[in-house]
Amino acid sequence: MLTTTTTKVLDPGELDAALAVLDREPVANAFVTARVLTAGLDPWRLGGEMWGWYAAGRLESLCYAGANLVPICAGPEAVRAFADRARRAGRRCSSIVGPAESTAALWALLEPHWGPAREVRAHQPLMVTRAMPPGIVPDPLVRRVRKDEMDLILPACVAMFTEEVGVSPLAGDGGLLYQARVAELVGAGRSFARVEDGQVVFKAEIGAATDRACQIQGVWVAPGHRGRGLSVTGMAAVLRYALREVAPVVSLYVNDYNTAARAAYRRVGFQETGAFMSVLF
Repeated sequence: MLTTTTTKVLDPGELDAALAVLDREPVANAFVTARVLTAGLDPWRLGGEMWGWYAAGRLESLCYAGANLVPICAGPEAVRAFADRARRAGRRCSSIVGPAESTAALWALLEPHWGPAREVRAHQPLMVTRAMPPGIVPDPLVRRVRKDEMDLILPACVAMFTEEVGVSPLAGDGGLLYQARVAELVGAGRSFARVEDGQVVFKAEIGAATDRACQIQGVWVAPGHRGRGLSVTGMAAVLRYALREVAPVVSLYVNDYNTAARAAYRRVGFQETGAFMSVLF
């Protein structure tokens, strides 16, 4: 029994306790919750460690330490404990991402040791909806990407990632992990696109899904087709599917400077309910 404030790597037998923490904020935690529900807490299957912060023997906060470092339900004391553990372990992640307040506090403690970052996105509005808005007609040409269409969808995914993140996902391992993730979403029926003349002109994915909430990601309109309203009607099509077949709450987060995207999401019924922060290395 842990009787003092401390951190440790969770073992598989603590799955229920971890899920109870994640369930406190089902929308904000959808990404990590979906991974845990699929893989459990075994680090090899999870793709990283799940750190726990305990007070008086009770698990109170989590931090996912994989390709991303993600603080979860972490107050100031938990953030300090996670920062100390991360500092001692050395940087293994490509980003820190999570709720803005706890992520900012974590980065403030790690920046002297891990900095400088390639980019800090301090305020990324978290947007949520529970219903389709009246008056918006979903694009009838947006459909699920088929499993035999990887050669069609992958260039659009690479273009979106490079434009959004600033580096190509094909760097490093030649894109093997990124291609596997795209294939996973296509295989699960959670990749959507509008195709014109053999080219993807709009795409989006449902990147994380639980029975409580799901998260749309990777929204992209081909540069030559912007200004046609495809992001609004395309998002409406993806949202209709998400609400009908995936979860009762749909979320996404967006860069605060992307005013066009924020306006498009508001037209489809999304409202800002909080904020994320990303630190990119």
